Amino acid sequence: MSESGSPKGALPALSLAALGVVFGDIGTSPLYTFKTVLDLTGAKPEAATIMGSASLILWTLFIITTIKYVNFAMRVDNDGEGGILALMSLLGVKKQNRPVIVAAGLFGAALIYGDGAITPAISVLSALEGVEQITPSLTPYVLFGAVAILIALFVVQPMGTARIGRTFGPIMLFWFVVMAIMGVYGIAQYPEVLWAINPVYGLKFLLSGGLAGFLVLGGVFLCVTGAEALYADMGHFGPLPIRLAWNSIVFPSLVINYLGQAAIVLNGEPTETNIFYHLCPPALLTPLIALATVATIIASQSIITGAFSMTRQAIQLGWMPRFDIRQTSAEGYGQIYVGAVNWLLMLATLGLTVGFGKSDNLAAAYGIAVSMTMLMTSVLLFIAMREIWGWNIALAGAVAAIFLIVDTSFFVANMAKVLEGGYVPLLMAIIVYGAMWIWHRGSTAIHACMQSATESADTFKQKLQSGNVVRVPGSAVFLTMTGNGVPAVMRWHVELNHALQERVAVVRWSILPVPRVASGKRFTVQQEAPNVWIIEANYGFIETPDLPKLLPLCKEQGCALDPGDVTYYIGRTSITAREDGKGLPAWIRVPFAFMSRNSARLSDYLRLPNDKLVEIGRQFPI
Repeated sequence: MSESGSPKGALPALSLAALGVVFGDIGTSPLYTFKTVLDLTGAKPEAATIMGSASLILWTLFIITTIKYVNFAMRVDNDGEGGILALMSLLGVKKQNRPVIVAAGLFGAALIYGDGAITPAISVLSALEGVEQITPSLTPYVLFGAVAILIALFVVQPMGTARIGRTFGPIMLFWFVVMAIMGVYGIAQYPEVLWAINPVYGLKFLLSGGLAGFLVLGGVFLCVTGAEALYADMGHFGPLPIRLAWNSIVFPSLVINYLGQAAIVLNGEPTETNIFYHLCPPALLTPLIALATVATIIASQSIITGAFSMTRQAIQLGWMPRFDIRQTSAEGYGQIYVGAVNWLLMLATLGLTVGFGKSDNLAAAYGIAVSMTMLMTSVLLFIAMREIWGWNIALAGAVAAIFLIVDTSFFVANMAKVLEGGYVPLLMAIIVYGAMWIWHRGSTAIHACMQSATESADTFKQKLQSGNVVRVPGSAVFLTMTGNGVPAVMRWHVELNHALQERVAVVRWSILPVPRVASGKRFTVQQEAPNVWIIEANYGFIETPDLPKLLPLCKEQGCALDPGDVTYYIGRTSITAREDGKGLPAWIRVPFAFMSRNSARLSDYLRLPNDKLVEIGRQFPI
């Protein structure tokens, strides 16, 4: 969606919807960020420390979220789609094949999975820990309650979020309004806190605190851990609604609330328990905890659906095995469910929740993966400034240098968390990236085998004319992703049956490095011989191929196949080792074969009817 493409009348409604999908993570960060920062500064922080910490948080929100993502990153889109995978596809695949850029983008995406497992755990725990201020005797039940809520959250995912999604926006709007009101209440108790808007306070604290002051940045960074969602969800709403929601509601509410928390601490409030809940009058604490819990569930929902969308992109780009992807609503393309990802994410989240036990402990592991992703995004943005916007190297370098200095500072500060739990999201990211890399290596080897098994059109015609192949009534469609020539599955069919249908179409389908393919460029039809057609079908990396729907459209371009009388032929691969020992090493081949056996069926992925399908199996030594 282009910036000019959003209808003006729909802008407020789209902005309201964006509140419920885009801003859940960053919108619930005040629950734990300021307390984490002050815990890193010492037991009894001084006024200069409190003011400096608040100043660092405000300016981090402004530089990273407002400037870098809202005003820079969201101007670089891959046909309307954002996020590190879309940016990687645009710069590393679409422009030209660049393995380094592709590797950086993929590892950045893998890192998001790592921190994505922590987000539901830390958000729900931090919300429920407010009950400690109502009745301390309920403290032992916080962990149990968090586990129950998280299990329920993942269990309802197969139902889809179309209905409850309509209520997310208004609830989050109410959440941000409540946060702002609480912040105003806190500021009223110590108005001098408004001086924290001056960046000098943050710089003084940073420069005078030595190593300890620098490591505080690891806690400060928690305030922007949801900034990647602004960019990744751009394709769902367009940049204008997201910018409007951020500038008019989210950013002001966050600033006011953080200043309010700093004000009450300056006024003498203790920091041992959750500072956020000290902004609330005791009589309203219970409904606030309920609202915070709902808000954190919404934030967790955003992470889960984001993982589903990112998985589909990775599958389409050829970096993940096929998973069963179910569309849960006809109203929105982003409403999908990926069962394997849902249950694996649930196990990881529950393990982290039980293993760390408290939001304070999880905060030590949170942020390190996202800081690495943001660092990679800055590098890709520099390339985009040069190649897409045409900036000279001095201007692009100066802007990128600011982003890189900030991102590198946060990354280095977060590295101190590695031994305190930060290794968990990093380990998860390495596993995900390793699986993607192995799948791509194996898929490339299989594609090479398939390509070598194709036959030239001239040779195949000679076989048909030899009289050894009987032409039988009916229509056949042979599916392949290989290039020119007769696909292997068609050659195998003729060799096994010594027969071929009277009308034949070879469908070469491919996933392009763009999110969506325009209807006019969806397919082309070329008649190769009498009653033989070549159909080139193209899909974007967030689209789901549906070949049976394509065939009736092909009739308009001269393909005389009867869609109701078609038999589909696809190949099924079985992986073996090469006898000469020159194939892929076992540590790549064995896990690739395992993933291949357990991936979703290609026929389901292409929406082929089972009662009109023939699968021909062949072994491929790789």
